[in-house]
Formats: sequence, C-alpha cells, structure tokens
Amino acid sequence: MLLWSKCCTRCIAKQCTVRLVAGWVTTGITIDLLTVIGCPAEEGLCGKADLIRLGAFDGIDVAMMAHPSQTTLARPNYVSMTPLSITYYGKASHASSYPWEGLNALDAAVTCYTNISHLRQQMKPTWRVHGVIKNGGAQPNIIPEETQLEYYLRTPNNSDMMILKKKVEDCVNAAALSTGCKVNFSFGEKSYSNLISNNTLAEVFMKQADSLGVKFETDEEKKRKFGGSTDMGNVSHVVPSIHPKFYIGTNVSNHSKDFTVAAGDDKAQKYTLDIAKGLALTILQLYNDDKLLEQVKDDFKKDVEANCVM
Repeated sequence: MLLWSKCCTRCIAKQCTVRLVAGWVTTGITIDLLTVIGCPAEEGLCGKADLIRLGAFDGIDVAMMAHPSQTTLARPNYVSMTPLSITYYGKASHASSYPWEGLNALDAAVTCYTNISHLRQQMKPTWRVHGVIKNGGAQPNIIPEETQLEYYLRTPNNSDMMILKKKVEDCVNAAALSTGCKVNFSFGEKSYSNLISNNTLAEVFMKQADSLGVKFETDEEKKRKFGGSTDMGNVSHVVPSIHPKFYIGTNVSNHSKDFTVAAGDDKAQKYTLDIAKGLALTILQLYNDDKLLEQVKDDFKKDVEANCVM
C-alpha cells in the first residue's frame, strides 16, 4: 500500500511510484494488489486513525509513504502525541468592587500552565508538553468565569504516554483545587502513535534508494533526534510500515512559508522522484521475494510486542 498525503511535495512521489510500478506490471511482473490511498486530515485530526477504524488497512501486507524534510532518514523518530483540552469554570464578579465574590478561572489557567512548566524539570528528555491559553477572559474589570487551554503531549512510545498523561492530569486538577474553580478536561479521542519503522523494510528501501544515488544522513545526533508526530505512526502499529523523510534541497523548517516555497521549487522534484523510485523498487523486491515479506512480518510482530512493554 502507498499512502498519499496532501502535505507531500506536490504529491509527485506517490504519482511517480504508481507509474513506476505500473510500468513493471506491463512488462510481465505479476502484482497481486497495489493500493494507493488518499490520506486527508493528517494534521490535527489524525485522519489515518479513521481509515484504520473503517478497515482501510485490512488485508494489507505493508504500507509506505515519505515526507519532505531537511534531511534524508529511512527511520525517522516520530513520537506519540495526545491532544488535551482544558476548561476552567469560576464565578464572574466585578474585579474592583467585589473581587471576593468571584472565582478566577484565569488564575486557574495560569496556575495550570505554571504547574505543567514546573513539571518539565522532572520530565524525561524525550517527553514534550506544549500548549496555549486559548481563552483568558473577556474584560480586565470582570473576574474571568471561564478559560480554556489546549496542549499537546508527546512521548517516544505509547507506554510513556500513559505515565505522562497521569502527571499532567495531576497538574490540571491541582490548579482547580487551589483556585476553587471547577475543571473539565479531556484527552483527544484520536491520538497519534509513535512510528514503528520496520527494520527489514527500511533496509531494503535504503539499498534501493542508495542504488539511485540517494544520500542518507550519517550524523548520529540527527538520526537520533525526535521530531513531530504523524498518523502514519498509527498505521505502523497495525501494518508493517516505513515513513522515510527526505531532503528537498533546503534546510528551512517544515510548516513554514519558506518550506512551502522550497517544496514547490523545481529543484525539489529530483529528490522527490528518487525517493519515489526507491519506494517502487522496494515494493517490487517484496513482491518477488516471499521470504523477505515473511521477515518483514516477523519483525513487525516483535516490534509491536516490544512497544507494548516499553
């Protein structure tokens, strides 16, 4: 299976891969089934979780996609991510005339924010918690009766996420208790799982891409660096998967206007097409080697089991 996300570099990688595989099919190589699936709502809405729930990956042997970046990695470190929404409820009152009659929901929000900031001193180096106060009140002379915060929690794996969620939950409740406010909070129904890169699949892809002249990152610090989150991580927990990052000729950060410009530049297309060819050749090698596919599946079983006990 090939996955097609709107944020890819002009989506050329997916188009090219399909054309390449189709070309080999016409030359006599038999392929049972190649599925190309569109993947909307990756950013923020975890669209692939819905695709998994609805059975889009049932019967699929492997899944692959690639994402433009500042460096080329076959096994990028995408982490688990869980969104958290928090609302504090206080009691409005005139901030000058009758402040003692109010319950300050903004104080609760600020206390929560501070609690979580203090928590970072005891967090693992690979954990991340970052958020904003979305609603801090209406007017300076009115004690805020309702405030809202949004957070993202990130960890290298789902097991660590359970621990971090409990710690953050305590910070949230403590802020309500200390200010006398009520709180309602919820973790997102759809969370992003960490990416489990299938080692055998990644090795095959690296060999095929290397034969095309693709240069992979060798700096160990960059290879170990934890990045953002992707719903391809969710897929990697149900189907053997890889989700390489690839250099497109720029070092500017993703999710920036400059990266958008770079992704549309003609020089980015050569990098994209080479990665697409690497994916296509990986697919063909799998189709022609049953033992290799079995090794991929064995790796997947072991990786999922190991991830559950981390």
